[in-house]
Parts: sequence; C-alpha cells; structure tokens
Amino acid sequence: MSEPAVPTAVPAAPAVAAGVFGSAIGLAERYAGLLAGPAVERGILGPGEASRLWDRHLLNCALVAGFVPSPCSLIDLGSGAGLPGIVLAMLLPDVTVTLLEPMARRVTFLQECVAALGLGNAEVLRARAEDAAGQLAADAVIARAVAPMYKLAGLAAGLVRPGGLVLAIKGAGAAAEVSQARPELRRLGARDVQVLRAGSGMVDPAVTVVRFTAGRPPGRSARPAARPAGDLTRDARVMAAGPRRARRAQPGRGRGRRSPG
Repeated sequence: MSEPAVPTAVPAAPAVAAGVFGSAIGLAERYAGLLAGPAVERGILGPGEASRLWDRHLLNCALVAGFVPSPCSLIDLGSGAGLPGIVLAMLLPDVTVTLLEPMARRVTFLQECVAALGLGNAEVLRARAEDAAGQLAADAVIARAVAPMYKLAGLAAGLVRPGGLVLAIKGAGAAAEVSQARPELRRLGARDVQVLRAGSGMVDPAVTVVRFTAGRPPGRSARPAARPAGDLTRDARVMAAGPRRARRAQPGRGRGRRSPG
C-alpha cells in the first residue's frame, strides 16, 4: 500500500511536543502531515483543524498514554482519523491497538497510516461497536468524541473484558456526563468511576478523561467467551482487509458518523 501524498505545508511541532513524544516525535510529525493532507482533503478531518493539530489533537491524545496499562490489548472505539489510537500505538509499543471504525473512507485512511508509519502493533477493523460486541474482548477500550457517556459506556462494555479498563476522553462537561450516565453505569456494573485530568501546564485546557473498570451487568448471565482483540473472526478479517471486500461480504453493514478526530 503506497503512502498517501503529504502536503508541503505541515504545522510545525511546538517545543513541548518533543518532551511528550520522546523518541516517537518523528512518527508524530509524519502523522501530522497525513492529517493535514489526506485526512483534510478527504473530509475525515475538518479544514479548520489543520492549524491546531498539535495542541487540540496530537498532544491531547498523547497525554492520555499514562492512563493505558502496558502491555495490554486496546480498542480505539470509533477511531475516525486515528485519534487517539494511532498516537497511542506510536507511544506504547507493548500495547496492541485495534482501530475500530465503521466508515469505509476512514478505514482506508487508517490502513494507509498504519502502513506508512510502520505500526506493527496496530490493526484496522471495519465494524460498528454494536456488531463487534462479544466478538472482541480487549483489556482496555478508549474513545474520543464518539458519543455521550451514557451511550458510550454501553458500547465500550461490549468490547472490554470484565475487570478491564474504559477510558473516555471528554471535555469540560465530563462530570455532568458522568452524573447523567450513573444509571447506565450501575446497570453495567461499572466500578471506580473517576474524572481525571492530564497535561496541566502543557496544554490548555488540560485533557479530561473519564475512567472506569468494566464489570458484568448485575442479574445477567456471562457472555459467551469472546476472542481476544487481535484474534479476529473470519468476518472481521474480511472487514479488516479493505472496504471493497468488506462491502461484498457485509451487505448489511452499519453506517455511522463521529466528530472529526
């Protein structure tokens, strides 16, 4: 798979980026070029986002790496342009990252990025979270700009093993979202629900993350044993192989949208 064309005008990394990304700064700069070029050109990322890639997107995602256990299997739910999944795959080589995304053009972009950046610990799976539930069981699930907390909690619960970790990158209204989601979180058996912040003094505003431990909903029987993330079923392998084969194999595929990034 050939590397997507990268425009000449790519936002320069701020001084703080070298400290955050460390030895992965070169990969981060290449990824910034892919976001500023093909992602914007294809409508995967809004044109207004190109000028603020580092502070709003790349640094924002990188600062969450400290919340991810390593080693582990991680699903980036509704990966979109690969934020935060691709960033975390760069920074956490001991973490196996599954980029879960239902939209064909985004899947194609993600596949190109994984190949161009040489991310051997990342794979792309075309599927809706609802359809992948019970087929995958990751150690952790992370999501950014996907859905309100009351809905996201249920989507993530279908993809993470009992006792695994769910991380949701949220904005200033995180605490209110958690309060609204309390009935659903209780139904799902979620434990240790916390609103955390990272990057104070490095990015403004600091990154807000909702974190909880997944449990089995009370009163429900255990789900059938799911395959570990990374051990895909035949249908999932077809979806991961590319949008053309996926369309032939999955005529009833779901359609979904998420916010850019």
